[in-house]
Amino acid sequence: MAEQRPRVAQQQQIFECVSHSPAQTARIGQRLGELLQRGDVVLLLGEFGAGKTHFAKGIAQGLGSIDLVNSPSFVLVNEYRAGAAHQYLPIYHVDLYRLEDTREISGIGLEELADGAGVCMIEWGLRATDWLPPERISVSLHYLSDTKRTITFEPQGARAIAVVAQLKQSVLG
Repeated sequence: MAEQRPRVAQQQQIFECVSHSPAQTARIGQRLGELLQRGDVVLLLGEFGAGKTHFAKGIAQGLGSIDLVNSPSFVLVNEYRAGAAHQYLPIYHVDLYRLEDTREISGIGLEELADGAGVCMIEWGLRATDWLPPERISVSLHYLSDTKRTITFEPQGARAIAVVAQLKQSVLG
Protein backbone atom coordinates (compact mmCIF):
# COMPACT_ATOMS: atom_id res chain seq x y z
CA MET A 1 0.00 0.00 0.00
CA ALA A 2 1.38 3.41 -0.97
CA GLU A 3 2.17 5.94 1.71
CA GLN A 4 -0.48 8.65 1.99
CA ARG A 5 0.91 12.19 2.12
CA PRO A 6 -1.94 14.56 1.24
CA ARG A 7 -1.71 16.32 4.62
CA VAL A 8 1.92 17.30 4.05
CA ALA A 9 1.24 18.30 0.43
CA GLN A 10 -1.69 20.44 1.54
CA GLN A 11 0.43 22.21 4.15
CA GLN A 12 3.07 23.00 1.52
CA GLN A 13 0.41 24.67 -0.63
CA ILE A 14 -0.75 26.99 2.13
CA PHE A 15 0.53 30.54 1.72
CA GLU A 16 0.74 33.05 4.58
CA CYS A 17 1.68 36.72 4.46
CA VAL A 18 1.40 39.77 6.71
CA SER A 19 -0.54 42.91 5.87
CA HIS A 20 0.52 46.10 7.64
CA SER A 21 -2.58 48.19 6.82
CA PRO A 22 -6.15 48.00 5.47
CA ALA A 23 -4.84 49.39 2.16
CA GLN A 24 -2.27 46.60 1.92
CA THR A 25 -4.96 44.04 2.76
CA ALA A 26 -7.02 45.38 -0.16
CA ARG A 27 -3.96 45.28 -2.46
CA ILE A 28 -3.34 41.62 -1.62
CA GLY A 29 -7.02 40.95 -2.32
CA GLN A 30 -6.64 42.83 -5.61
CA ARG A 31 -3.76 40.59 -6.65
CA LEU A 32 -5.90 37.54 -5.91
CA GLY A 33 -8.81 39.08 -7.84
CA GLU A 34 -6.62 39.54 -10.91
CA LEU A 35 -6.09 35.76 -10.95
CA LEU A 36 -9.69 34.68 -10.42
CA GLN A 37 -12.05 33.54 -13.12
CA ARG A 38 -15.57 32.24 -13.63
CA GLY A 39 -16.37 29.48 -11.14
CA ASP A 40 -13.84 30.43 -8.47
CA VAL A 41 -15.04 30.45 -4.86
CA VAL A 42 -13.23 32.32 -2.08
CA LEU A 43 -14.11 31.90 1.60
CA LEU A 44 -13.29 34.92 3.76
CA LEU A 45 -12.71 33.88 7.37
CA GLY A 46 -11.85 35.89 10.45
CA GLU A 47 -13.22 37.80 13.41
CA PHE A 48 -15.20 41.04 13.16
CA GLY A 49 -12.94 43.81 11.94
CA ALA A 50 -10.21 41.46 10.73
CA GLY A 51 -10.37 42.90 7.22
CA LYS A 52 -12.67 40.53 5.31
CA THR A 53 -14.56 43.35 3.59
CA HIS A 54 -11.34 45.26 2.75
CA PHE A 55 -10.06 42.06 1.20
CA ALA A 56 -13.33 41.60 -0.74
CA LYS A 57 -13.02 45.17 -2.05
CA GLY A 58 -9.56 44.30 -3.29
CA ILE A 59 -10.81 41.17 -5.05
CA ALA A 60 -13.52 43.18 -6.83
CA GLN A 61 -10.94 45.79 -7.89
CA GLY A 62 -8.67 43.05 -9.19
CA LEU A 63 -11.57 41.79 -11.29
CA GLY A 64 -11.96 45.31 -12.71
CA SER A 65 -15.20 46.16 -10.91
CA ILE A 66 -16.03 49.82 -10.38
CA ASP A 67 -18.97 48.98 -8.13
CA LEU A 68 -19.11 50.13 -4.52
CA VAL A 69 -18.27 47.07 -2.43
CA ASN A 70 -19.63 46.89 1.09
CA SER A 71 -20.49 44.19 3.56
CA PRO A 72 -23.72 42.38 2.69
CA SER A 73 -24.43 41.60 6.35
CA PHE A 74 -28.02 42.83 6.22
CA VAL A 75 -28.97 41.68 2.71
CA LEU A 76 -26.86 38.47 2.75
CA VAL A 77 -25.80 38.79 -0.93
CA ASN A 78 -24.49 41.70 -2.98
CA GLU A 79 -23.79 41.34 -6.69
CA TYR A 80 -21.17 43.34 -8.54
CA ARG A 81 -19.86 43.25 -12.12
CA ALA A 82 -16.29 42.59 -13.18
CA GLY A 83 -14.67 44.80 -15.80
CA ALA A 84 -14.25 44.17 -19.51
CA ALA A 85 -10.99 42.20 -19.09
CA HIS A 86 -13.03 39.67 -17.06
CA GLN A 87 -16.00 39.68 -19.48
CA TYR A 88 -18.21 41.57 -17.00
CA LEU A 89 -18.80 38.34 -15.12
CA PRO A 90 -20.89 38.55 -11.97
CA ILE A 91 -19.16 38.80 -8.61
CA TYR A 92 -21.26 37.48 -5.74
CA HIS A 93 -20.41 38.73 -2.24
CA VAL A 94 -22.18 36.62 0.39
CA ASP A 95 -22.18 37.18 4.16
CA LEU A 96 -23.52 34.27 6.21
CA TYR A 97 -23.01 35.81 9.64
CA ARG A 98 -26.68 36.53 10.28
CA LEU A 99 -27.90 33.05 9.37
CA GLU A 100 -29.19 31.30 12.45
CA ASP A 101 -29.72 27.91 10.84
CA THR A 102 -27.82 26.28 7.99
CA ARG A 103 -31.17 25.34 6.41
CA GLU A 104 -31.52 29.03 5.53
CA ILE A 105 -28.67 28.66 3.06
CA SER A 106 -30.94 26.98 0.53
CA GLY A 107 -33.16 30.07 0.66
CA ILE A 108 -30.40 32.38 -0.54
CA GLY A 109 -29.38 30.09 -3.41
CA LEU A 110 -25.76 29.61 -2.38
CA GLU A 111 -25.37 26.53 -4.58
CA GLU A 112 -26.45 28.54 -7.62
CA LEU A 113 -24.13 31.44 -6.73
CA ALA A 114 -21.15 29.10 -6.45
CA ASP A 115 -22.07 27.05 -9.53
CA GLY A 116 -19.65 28.70 -11.92
CA ALA A 117 -21.52 31.66 -13.43
CA GLY A 118 -19.21 34.14 -11.72
CA VAL A 119 -16.78 34.58 -8.84
CA CYS A 120 -18.25 33.95 -5.40
CA MET A 121 -16.80 35.46 -2.20
CA ILE A 122 -18.33 34.14 1.03
CA GLU A 123 -17.77 35.80 4.41
CA TRP A 124 -18.30 33.49 7.40
CA GLY A 125 -18.20 30.63 4.88
CA LEU A 126 -17.59 27.88 7.42
CA ARG A 127 -21.28 28.14 8.28
CA ALA A 128 -21.96 26.60 4.87
CA THR A 129 -19.44 23.75 4.85
CA ASP A 130 -21.95 21.22 3.52
CA TRP A 131 -22.99 23.59 0.72
CA LEU A 132 -19.56 24.55 -0.56
CA PRO A 133 -17.94 23.20 -3.71
CA PRO A 134 -14.83 21.09 -3.13
CA GLU A 135 -12.73 23.50 -5.24
CA ARG A 136 -12.17 26.74 -3.28
CA ILE A 137 -9.70 29.06 -1.63
CA SER A 138 -10.06 29.75 2.08
CA VAL A 139 -8.60 33.09 3.15
CA SER A 140 -8.20 33.56 6.91
CA LEU A 141 -7.44 36.99 8.33
CA HIS A 142 -6.13 37.20 11.90
CA TYR A 143 -5.18 40.16 14.10
CA LEU A 144 -1.53 40.75 14.91
CA SER A 145 -2.03 44.36 16.07
CA ASP A 146 -4.37 47.29 15.43
CA THR A 147 -3.20 47.54 11.82
CA LYS A 148 -1.31 44.29 11.10
CA ARG A 149 -2.99 41.08 9.99
CA THR A 150 -1.83 37.62 9.07
CA ILE A 151 -3.50 36.46 5.87
CA THR A 152 -3.47 32.71 5.23
CA PHE A 153 -4.51 31.19 1.90
CA GLU A 154 -5.53 27.54 1.94
CA PRO A 155 -6.41 26.15 -1.49
CA GLN A 156 -8.53 23.08 -2.08
CA GLY A 157 -8.51 21.55 -5.56
CA ALA A 158 -6.11 21.80 -8.49
CA ARG A 159 -7.25 25.19 -9.81
CA ALA A 160 -7.20 26.75 -6.32
CA ILE A 161 -3.70 25.38 -5.72
CA ALA A 162 -2.49 26.91 -9.01
CA VAL A 163 -4.07 30.29 -8.19
CA VAL A 164 -2.51 30.42 -4.72
CA ALA A 165 0.89 29.48 -6.17
CA GLN A 166 0.60 32.37 -8.68
CA LEU A 167 -0.50 34.71 -5.91
CA LYS A 168 2.48 33.72 -3.78
CA GLN A 169 4.85 34.55 -6.66
CA SER A 170 3.08 37.86 -7.21
CA VAL A 171 3.13 38.93 -3.57
CA LEU A 172 6.64 37.76 -2.81
CA GLY A 173 7.97 39.12 -6.11
